[in-house]
Amino acid sequence: MSSFTKLCVTLFILVSLLACSTNAHLTTNFYCQTCPSLETIVRNEMTKAINNEARIGASILRLFFHDCFVNGCDGSILLDDTATFTGEKNAGPNKNSARGFEVIDAIKTKVEAACSATVSCADILALAARDGVVLLGGPTWTVPVGRRDARTASQSDANNLIPRPSSDLVTLIKQFKDNGLTPNDLTALSGAHTIGLAHCSTFKDHIYNDTNIDTNFATLRKKTCPISGGDTNLAPIDVLTPNNFDNNYYKNLVGNKGLFHSDQVLFNKGSQDNLVRAYSTNGAKFSSDFALAMVKLSQIGPLTGTNGEIRKNCRLVN
Repeated sequence: MSSFTKLCVTLFILVSLLACSTNAHLTTNFYCQTCPSLETIVRNEMTKAINNEARIGASILRLFFHDCFVNGCDGSILLDDTATFTGEKNAGPNKNSARGFEVIDAIKTKVEAACSATVSCADILALAARDGVVLLGGPTWTVPVGRRDARTASQSDANNLIPRPSSDLVTLIKQFKDNGLTPNDLTALSGAHTIGLAHCSTFKDHIYNDTNIDTNFATLRKKTCPISGGDTNLAPIDVLTPNNFDNNYYKNLVGNKGLFHSDQVLFNKGSQDNLVRAYSTNGAKFSSDFALAMVKLSQIGPLTGTNGEIRKNCRLVN
C-alpha cells in the first residue's frame, strides 16, 4: 500500500471516529462505535412493552413531548422527587398521568449491560418514542442522538410550559413558536393524539361547555365522564382507532369530535383548518409531516458536550 493510500485510509478512519464520537451536536451515528446495539435493544424492549399494553406507545410519546417542552429534551421528566430534589413528575400536566417510566428503566438496564455509562436516558426516551409510533403502525424517522441528561428539573416550568388541553389556538401557536416550531408543526404533532387514552378531567369542560362539538360525540363521552366526579375515568382520544397510529384523529376534528378543547381549536374556522382537512384525506402527508416535526421536536435544547451527564439510573442524578 502506498504512503498516500495509507494516509487516506488513516484520515478516513479518523473522520469516521470523529463523526461517531462528536459531542458538539446531535448526530444520527453518535453511538455507532460506542453502542452499536442501542437501537436494537430499544426496539426489542418497546416491542415487549407494546405487546403487553398497546397504550404504552402513546404514554412514552407523551413523556417525550413533555420532556422536550420543559427546557429541552434532556430527560428531566424522568427524575424522581427526593427529600432534597423536586422533579417534574408531580407538576400539574404530569401528576397521576405521566406513565411509562418502568419501560424506560427496563431499556436503560439492558443498554447499561451492553454499553455501560455510555447512552443517556434522554436519548433512550427519544428512541423509545419513535419506536412506539412505528410499532403502532405509524411512520419512522432517523433520531438524532448525542443528548446528555439534565442534573436539574423544574416543576414550575413544567406547570407553565407544557400545553394544556384547555389551551386556545393563539396560546398553542405561541408555545410552539417559543420552541422553534411552526403552526404547521403544531398541527402535525397534535396528530399524536391518534393514540392513547385521557382522563375525564382533561376534557370535561369541552364536552359539557363548548359548542364546537358533535352532540352525539359529547353524549357518548358524558356516559363515562359525569359532570361531577369521575375525573380519572379514561376515554380514547381517537374515538375510531385508539391503538393505531393513523390519520383518523383529523377525521374526528373535521367531524367536531376532538376530545380536547385544544384539539378542536385546530379545526374551528381558523388558520389550521385547511391543513387538518388535508391530513384527514391524505394519511401519507400526515405521516411525512409528523416524522419531520418529530425530528425538529427532538432537537429542542439538548445538552451536549460536557453539559449534563450520562445518568446511571434514569430516575436519579449521579
